[in-house]
Amino acid sequence: MRILRSCHPSDDSAWDRHLAVTLLSPPVNVTIKALKANSAVVTWDIPEGDYVIGFAITQQKKDVHMLRFIQEVNTTTRSCALWDLEEETDYIVHVQSISMSGTSPLSDALRFRTPKEAETQASKSKDEVTMEEVGQSTQLRAGEIVIIVVVLIMWAGVIALFCRQYDIIKDNEPNNNKDKAKNSSECSTPEHPTGGLLRSKV
Repeated sequence: MRILRSCHPSDDSAWDRHLAVTLLSPPVNVTIKALKANSAVVTWDIPEGDYVIGFAITQQKKDVHMLRFIQEVNTTTRSCALWDLEEETDYIVHVQSISMSGTSPLSDALRFRTPKEAETQASKSKDEVTMEEVGQSTQLRAGEIVIIVVVLIMWAGVIALFCRQYDIIKDNEPNNNKDKAKNSSECSTPEHPTGGLLRSKV
């Protein structure tokens, strides 16, 4: 089949833009992750060969005509967070790829329902450890290790100081014994110059 088009430059550029938009495929494997009562994360994949510089997401409540439109450019991310959702509510989401020439067709509609807040809290079992809790426990362990090391260093310093003082006291003990012996000899009863002891007269 032959396609005829005008040779006018403006028509050529318009045709190229139309062709680029037509050739750009919609995102695939659109899924919902981290679903909570008030938030969720949309993820998707881009078909190979598509040069994509961003994405556009339309979020709509079921049976409600109001839309939320989210658009990001200059990014290669393949996910987007949805916020301010209402619990126990049905939503419909479409994703589009954005290229330098325009946007792709809408992806297949993704329908999901947010749970109750109580169900979200109950789904987190006591044995489940989140990454945030792991990070907090790691910080606590690091703090405990620092405290233990500081206490050990202080105890080592106290023991070293005690040993030094003990050595000084031990070294001074012989000198103290000599001084005591000297003082005891000086305090003994003096002898009479003539060689006899003084006697009291009866």
